[in-house]
Amino acid sequence: MDKAFFNYENFKTDKIRGVDAKFEAQKIAFSPLSFQAVNALLELGVMKIIENAGDDGITLEKIAEKSGISKYGLSVICEMALGMDVLKLSADSNPENERFVLGKIGWMLLEDDLTRVNFRFTNDICFKGSFDLEESIKNGKPEGLKVFGDQWVTVYEALSTLPEKAKKSWFEFDHYYSDIAFPEALPIVFADNPKTIVDIGGNTAKWSIACCKYDPDVKMIIADLPGQTKVAAENAKKEGLSERISYCEGNILRESTKLPENPDAFWMSQFLDCFSLHQITKIMKKIHEVAGEKTKVYVLEPLWDCQRFNAAAYSLQATSLYFTCIANGNSKMYRFKELCDAICEGGFKLECAHHNLGSNSYSLLVFKKI
Repeated sequence: MDKAFFNYENFKTDKIRGVDAKFEAQKIAFSPLSFQAVNALLELGVMKIIENAGDDGITLEKIAEKSGISKYGLSVICEMALGMDVLKLSADSNPENERFVLGKIGWMLLEDDLTRVNFRFTNDICFKGSFDLEESIKNGKPEGLKVFGDQWVTVYEALSTLPEKAKKSWFEFDHYYSDIAFPEALPIVFADNPKTIVDIGGNTAKWSIACCKYDPDVKMIIADLPGQTKVAAENAKKEGLSERISYCEGNILRESTKLPENPDAFWMSQFLDCFSLHQITKIMKKIHEVAGEKTKVYVLEPLWDCQRFNAAAYSLQATSLYFTCIANGNSKMYRFKELCDAICEGGFKLECAHHNLGSNSYSLLVFKKI
């Protein structure tokens, strides 16, 4: 079993100086405004103009000429960006001839994939609904989801009808995290030469398509909500894989939804974090009913206490808040032990764990029924 990186030490010490703690507290106090300032810099193309100016920098007047934005509007967002270290002033700037250059943080916001995907997801999916986080915690329901309509119980039912911009940001966020681990996960799964794999929560069929391309003989069954299987079927058809990918439609939490019996493997990629611990156990009991003695269950998840870098752990802890106020009101990004315990309670034992898959430190957990 691979060794996990359990990152707890940073959560046990509080060595920050008081003056620095006060500054960090101000960042939190003004975070909605500072976030939208950066969003404006990105959407208006201002940050790109500054990046293109290179190390020489560019004056506010020149930015105004290139962007068509007033100097006043530019001044408030650029000055806020200075306070956040998103922008810096060129080394030889003076008050009469200030020139802005892109800071390292600004470069991350523009060019780093993790930051870009997280930022767009937060703005397009989470920002407005996050105002209802307190009510979501009180009520155990995703109260912020109503920004997309009041007919939905969870965000998953709403995915196919989300506004295009929001839908794009949601799927980019979802695929960015799990897809990066696929190349390392495929050899592990196919080491046992499975012929039939049930892809629970198959979404847009990315994993099923990857499996079919990896092994020309494997048959895939995607189990998901009807709206998602429709999208998956369209994608499978485009790849010429309609004959090898079939579908099991339904809500996995409902008694009426029956899973295929005795496949070689069940696969769940970033799926169980969409459910509470109690619901995870319920899902695993349903899998247990149809799994054979040799059936393996593969669970691919980003576990926040198994991350190499603080930025990754922080991103996952923040994602839990999305689950609370937008997605479903009762799930989160889990730690290694709490997820394993909920799965094992459904009648399984952990056979092995492969940690640090992909640049996002995914964990591939392998279970067998007992």
